[in-house]
Amino acid sequence: MALLLGVDTGGTYTDAVLIRDETVVIASAKALTTRQDLAIGVGNAVRAVLADAGIDAAEVSLASLSTTLATNALVEGQGGRVALVYIGFRERDLESHGLAEALKGDPALVLAGGHNHAGGEAVPLDEAALSAFLLRHKDDVSGFAVASQFATRNPAHELRAAEMIAQMTGRPVSSSHQLSAKLNGPKRALTAVLNARLIGMIDRLIGRAEDVLSEIGVTAPLMVVRGDGALISSAQARERPIETILSGPAASIVGARWMTGADHALVSDIGGTTTDVALLRGGRPAIDPAGARVGQYRTMVEAVAMRTTGLGGDSEVHFLTEGLKGGVTLGPKRVVPVSLIAMDAPDIVHAALDAQLRNATPGDHDGRFVRAVAGQTREGIGPREETLLERIGEGVHPLGDILRARIETGALKRLVERGLVQVAGATPSDASHALGRLAAWDADAAHKALRLFGRRRTGAGEMLAPDPAVMAQIIIDRLTYQTALALLETAFAEEDPGFDLAPEVLATHVLLQRGLKGHRGLLRIDAALNLPVIGLGASAPAYYPAVGKALGARMILPEHAGVANAIGAVVGRVTMRESGTISSPSEGRYRVHLLTGPQDFTDEKSALDMLEKTLREKSVADAQAAGAADIQVSVVRDIQTAGVEGREVFIEAVLTVEATGRPRVAEG
Repeated sequence: MALLLGVDTGGTYTDAVLIRDETVVIASAKALTTRQDLAIGVGNAVRAVLADAGIDAAEVSLASLSTTLATNALVEGQGGRVALVYIGFRERDLESHGLAEALKGDPALVLAGGHNHAGGEAVPLDEAALSAFLLRHKDDVSGFAVASQFATRNPAHELRAAEMIAQMTGRPVSSSHQLSAKLNGPKRALTAVLNARLIGMIDRLIGRAEDVLSEIGVTAPLMVVRGDGALISSAQARERPIETILSGPAASIVGARWMTGADHALVSDIGGTTTDVALLRGGRPAIDPAGARVGQYRTMVEAVAMRTTGLGGDSEVHFLTEGLKGGVTLGPKRVVPVSLIAMDAPDIVHAALDAQLRNATPGDHDGRFVRAVAGQTREGIGPREETLLERIGEGVHPLGDILRARIETGALKRLVERGLVQVAGATPSDASHALGRLAAWDADAAHKALRLFGRRRTGAGEMLAPDPAVMAQIIIDRLTYQTALALLETAFAEEDPGFDLAPEVLATHVLLQRGLKGHRGLLRIDAALNLPVIGLGASAPAYYPAVGKALGARMILPEHAGVANAIGAVVGRVTMRESGTISSPSEGRYRVHLLTGPQDFTDEKSALDMLEKTLREKSVADAQAAGAADIQVSVVRDIQTAGVEGREVFIEAVLTVEATGRPRVAEG
């Protein structure tokens, strides 16, 4: 008997599930995610699920982890301070593909060097300038990203730069050619920057998770879910954490398919921070050909084609001041629900809420609190941020007691983005507590926070909603509306092209919105989603029936919808893909671009065979390192030719080799 343990660390909850022989869920459990040390939540969830099932930890055959940590960090703009070494490009290339925006003021060096399209050295690498840059920044960043021009055709300069960084700084290095085999230097550089930003965070999570599992007595190896739903070893995830973006959502799709057997459906997974929507077609999630997009970033990571929206149970509620009626909008940032932070500091939270309710006029920071996150590194933060951190200390405080000048708002924002501080405020989770739909946390604190929020004045001078129940329903209705929009946008993006308008515009178009409400006038307008929706997430049963009704769609809510990610974490397969290119610098020459540098051949077959052999060996070795058994290999050859004077001339070939197998399980 094989016992599989799946664990998912979400923004709010950490889930654990036990599956027997890949066929039946025998137990599931939840624990609060512990941001200061995620492994505490992992341990709590695993202990709970083992106790519920009456299973000894040593009986577990395989453990696997999916996580929204990388996704949430990118959506919320968090992560360590990094430095970019940008070789062979121009200063203005930093503006391409959002690279400068992703750096957010972190140091970057544009350096002479790089290669040409054929893999030849364009300019020698300026090692003196690199040495000076490394000496200047070796102590104020957590890691380095390296991207060199045409590194996928010849990575020599990236390899040399990485070697110097390791020798002079000891910091981790993310090299762009190791993350993607595709051309597009700025986009590869962006992927390397984000990878470097995530390394410390993911490394801490996996290392601590392994420690906790070992303490509990789980001796099985730990796997991690990649963004395309495949499994990799924990060591591989630590080297390339960027590949775990969309890990949680990808696991949820694998779990949705396993639970429902659905072939064609939209899968919508609501968590604490994000709503992730993907299309299941032919029983398989589509891989995004343009690379995974998370928030504002388009990476070169192979991942499920998914629209990730900053919308969840813990999304920040914003007051809309324009117009006479007023209203709210949600996200994209996550805050700690007031009902949850009140569980940690009830006296402080209730005293502050009561004092704010006694005030005749609403304050800017009513119902909002702040606390520091222990155990985070502080490299590169300024004196204003240091002052704020000292003021916050170790406790929970009303936000108004901490912010003493408007200029400190920017410093607080930077601390939140770095993951050093958490802000608490009104959320849909609080609204659900106020309406009696949830009872996990402090409903009384939720009532008070929503009463404070509802006292804000609209453009007509009226209170938005003096009754907390009315305020709560306004928030829930907004969540229903924004979730429906996320599903409509995905549907339009996947529809047969031909629309002149963007999916975001089409989803909010007045004719569509009237059609969803069954408009009857001189025109009869009907609209509905034409496929079922699988609703996932712990809060899906509370929110999604209304979403299905709004879209005229059948809503499927599986029995274990709340732990779909944890299920998907252990029912997936190990899959390793390697791609490589053969170019033709001149007729009759076939240049294979390898990690060791370009290699020329005089005939096409020899070049193709050499590249396939190299890619096959690498993909199989990686699959074996990830713990795969019964490995199967498939090869796709994309050979481009052109007709010249009545004959076919070789232009370029791209080979993709895929090695896949189920993970080996320990004897149960």
